[in-house]
Amino acid sequence: MANKVRTRFAPSPTGYMHIGNLRTALYTYLVAKKDNGTFILRIEDTDQGRLVEGATDIIYETLKQCGLKHDEGPDVGGDYGSYVQSERMASGIYKKYAMQLVEMGKAHICFCKEEDIQALREKAGDSFYYDDPCKYLSKEEIETRMNAGEPYVIRQNVNKEGHTSFDDEVYGTITVDNSTLDEMILLKSDGFPTYNFANVIDDHIMAITHVVRGNEYLSSTPKYNLLYEAFGWEKPIYIHCPPVMKDEHNKLSKRNGDASFQDLVAKGYLPEAILNYIALLGWAPSEEREIYSLDELVQAFDVKRIGQTGAIFDIEKLKWMNGVYLRNMEEDKYLELLRPELEAHVDAKYDYRAICQTLKDRVVLLKDVEGMTDFYRGVLDYTEDLYNNKKAKCNPEVGLNCLNLALPALKGLTEWNNDTIFAALAKVAADNGLKNITVMYPVQVALTGKTVAAGGATMIAQILGKEEAIARIEAAIAKFN
Repeated sequence: MANKVRTRFAPSPTGYMHIGNLRTALYTYLVAKKDNGTFILRIEDTDQGRLVEGATDIIYETLKQCGLKHDEGPDVGGDYGSYVQSERMASGIYKKYAMQLVEMGKAHICFCKEEDIQALREKAGDSFYYDDPCKYLSKEEIETRMNAGEPYVIRQNVNKEGHTSFDDEVYGTITVDNSTLDEMILLKSDGFPTYNFANVIDDHIMAITHVVRGNEYLSSTPKYNLLYEAFGWEKPIYIHCPPVMKDEHNKLSKRNGDASFQDLVAKGYLPEAILNYIALLGWAPSEEREIYSLDELVQAFDVKRIGQTGAIFDIEKLKWMNGVYLRNMEEDKYLELLRPELEAHVDAKYDYRAICQTLKDRVVLLKDVEGMTDFYRGVLDYTEDLYNNKKAKCNPEVGLNCLNLALPALKGLTEWNNDTIFAALAKVAADNGLKNITVMYPVQVALTGKTVAAGGATMIAQILGKEEAIARIEAAIAKFN
């Protein structure tokens, strides 16, 4: 086997990027980069009936957003192209290897109709075993039927005696009885290879050293190994990963409408937070920490610490992690990230940078911005009951009194900023034997129409500006009357 690690992420372009697929891409990337190896993108589009237009572009964009830069692939080239399976068809490579297996007695031509086999399968149930009669056809009969244009597939031959073993980095040594292995189709009647056949051929030709995939392929791996052995090729190192679970009994699945990477981004989750979170779904770092950059994951990753049981996707944990990423973000980057939301919901006359400072410890998802800045478009409608607040020792009567006291103090300010506004309101409280919060709370309600508002009364007043803030307080006093 080549000394340099070569891994491949081989998705099918069948829609949005499922979270389980993205985790496979991440682990495949980490295995390669941990040893300064090569990370390859290969598009497996042999299942023509399931292809979705534009899905390949989604794959490119997702990897780009997550920073999983591939060293070889359809869009960047490489020495092992083409990196799209359907394009490799033109060379006749898959049929060549399939026919070679036929000549070696490791595969056979099958004329049976799939619907007939399916009917037998449904009738037999779990005990179904198909002893393909086409295996016993003479060479002459096969040639006659092929020359007559009769549709056929090429099916693998499996010696049902004995057992087959292989080693996996996660699950250890796996041994299966050959009698349980079905004889899978290698080449379909339309001339396209099946996924099961094409991935073996392409992995060998592309010198793939490590294969990372879901544990649903554990049962197929013995059949893949029979192909490697038939050709005399060296097998790759296998790393089968546990599934990402929706709950204790059900896997996440895009077919069931579970959230894709694109869905999560649209809801306001950061790609780097999503990537960090899914890294921990099935893999346990050796140290007590949860926040990792991609470069830190490369250094910390160890396939031996991948678990064997499914990991439940906890949206609340992802939400928490997203909030951590936002809180830790550098100020200028945070402003640029929030700018589209602010431009959509907040008048440009207000200081976006100052607003971002009020949001930094509160926003968990980008979509939260709209609900946290709605009062900049105007005071939300409210009743006097909003002034009732036990913690602030406030009620409508106290609130009106405090607003009447605060208004002249604020009008008299020659400098308008958070510090001077706070000092003025604090003096109002002290001069009248009140707690600061008793004065600040009704001012906040008057400015926003909300019991809780990002920034609090003084910062919000600064952002609104003296004229607007005074006008809102005067309107609140008028509301009482």
